[in-house]
Amino acid sequence: MTSATGWLDEILWDEHGLVPAIAQDAVTGEVLMFAWMNRESLALTAETGSATYWSRSRARLWRKGEESGHTQKVLELRVDCDKDVVLMKIEQVGGIACHTGRRSCFFNRLDDAQWRDVEPVLKNPKEIYK
Repeated sequence: MTSATGWLDEILWDEHGLVPAIAQDAVTGEVLMFAWMNRESLALTAETGSATYWSRSRARLWRKGEESGHTQKVLELRVDCDKDVVLMKIEQVGGIACHTGRRSCFFNRLDDAQWRDVEPVLKNPKEIYK
């Protein structure tokens, strides 16, 4: 008999106990952000339906939107064929996923050998993070 959390044992965690996680808009397919998850954050995400990550810089769990209010409602969890990358199909509450105030963290595009911002700031980060 498999334990209720046996599915976590199937993840190929890196040497730091982390797995890359991609947040994708469930409707449009747009990739909104990338972050890391550890076993606890992935379990919490599955249990609560709200994206929770592992912050490497803060060395703690980080519930998306805990400061900004821009939470991620997780509608579906998937892993790739090697089970070493998590894909979350989400609803981005508030429409902003990036700490820069943009919809997506992937707002830089390579144009003529230069990275250019190609997405607008929807809200000034100073208004989001107080």
